[in-house]
Amino acid sequence: MSDTQTPKGPIGRFLALSPDSVPKTLFVAVTLCLFASMIVSVAAVSLRPVQEANKLRDKQLNVLQVSGVYEPGMKVADAFAAFEPQVLDLQTGSFTDQFDATTFDDIAAASDPELSVALTDDPAGIGRKANYRVVYLLKDDAGAIDKVILPIHGYGLWSTLYGFIALEENGNDIYGLQFYQHGETPGLGAEVDNPRWKTLWSGKKLRDDNGDLQITVAKSQPAAGPDYYIDALAGATLTTVGVNNLVNFWMGDQGYAPFLAKLKAGEI
Repeated sequence: MSDTQTPKGPIGRFLALSPDSVPKTLFVAVTLCLFASMIVSVAAVSLRPVQEANKLRDKQLNVLQVSGVYEPGMKVADAFAAFEPQVLDLQTGSFTDQFDATTFDDIAAASDPELSVALTDDPAGIGRKANYRVVYLLKDDAGAIDKVILPIHGYGLWSTLYGFIALEENGNDIYGLQFYQHGETPGLGAEVDNPRWKTLWSGKKLRDDNGDLQITVAKSQPAAGPDYYIDALAGATLTTVGVNNLVNFWMGDQGYAPFLAKLKAGEI
C-alpha cells in the first residue's frame, strides 16, 4: 500500500481538513477563547492590588469629604491619618478589639452568619445586618472627639446606596451626609450626589429634646419642625423614601443608637 493510501491518525486527518471546515473553525474559536480568558485572568489577578488600593483611597476620600476635611490637591492618605478607625459592636454601643479596624470588612461581615443577623424589621432593605461596623473618629488637638463618621447603607429605587453620615461630638447634630456608591437614576435619584442637596443636611438634628428620633427626608416638613427636615429629591419619590428609611434605620435602635447615647453621655 502506498504512503498516500496509508490510513491517517486523528491528528493527521484533522490537519488534512479544509481550513474552513467545521472542526477547524471550532478549534480556532475555542483556542482563541481560552487564550483570551487566560489574558483576562492574568490581568485581573495582577490588577487586583491596584483595584483594592483605589477602593481604599475612594473610601478615605469620602470620609474626608463628608467631615469637611478634604481640600483639592491634598494627599488623601496623609489627611486620613488624622482619623481613628474603630470597630463598633452595635449591640453594646462600645468599641471592640476583637478585629483589626484597618482591615475589617463590615460589608462582607453582613454575609457571614457568625458576624451578622437576619433582619425581620428591615426598613432599609438590607436583609442582614453586620453586628460590627467600622466607624471613624476625628479628634481635636486636645484629643477630644470633634466628629464621628458612621457608615450607612440601604436600598433606594434601583440599588443599594452606600455612604457616610458625619455627626458632631454630641452625636445628634449632623455635619454632613454623602453616598459613594449607588445605581440610582441619573437626574432623579442620583441627585443624592448634588452638592446643593447634600448641604441641606448640615446643621440638622437627629433627635428632639425628649430623645425621640425625628430626622425626616420627605416632601413636606414634619411636625417636629425644620431642624429635623430635609427636602425630598425632586421627581425621585422612591429614592427619597429609601434615604429616609436607611438614615432612620442606622440612627435608630437597630443601628447606632446605643453608641450615640454613650457618646452624648460622655462615655466614649
